[in-house]
Amino acid sequence: MKKDIAPGRWDTAVGGHIDYGESVAEALAREAREELGLDISSMTPIPLFCYIWQSSVEREVVNAFAVCYEDDIHPDHDEVDEGRFWTFDELKSSLGKDLFTPQFEQEELPRLINYITKHEK
Repeated sequence: MKKDIAPGRWDTAVGGHIDYGESVAEALAREAREELGLDISSMTPIPLFCYIWQSSVEREVVNAFAVCYEDDIHPDHDEVDEGRFWTFDELKSSLGKDLFTPQFEQEELPRLINYITKHEK
């Protein structure tokens, strides 16, 4: 509820901005640590997709990654009000109900579903 954009809506697990002089990988590790208490420094995140998001209040380049993490997750409650795991069926059935940020619903979830569909065996 403390967010300037789309407060109270569900969004991606980790999100943030790259600091000056920081690489995408460094920003990913920092944001994962800051927001969820994840130490992914020894992992190799899997790049999923990249796109430009633009709305009436922001424009940003989004780099999406996946990691398999088997340790405890400790959300920073200054950054995240609540966390939960969703199945794809739950996500799909919740579309259009004002539960998600527009960026997640319009760009990220469709891209993630497309990525998984293409890479399923």
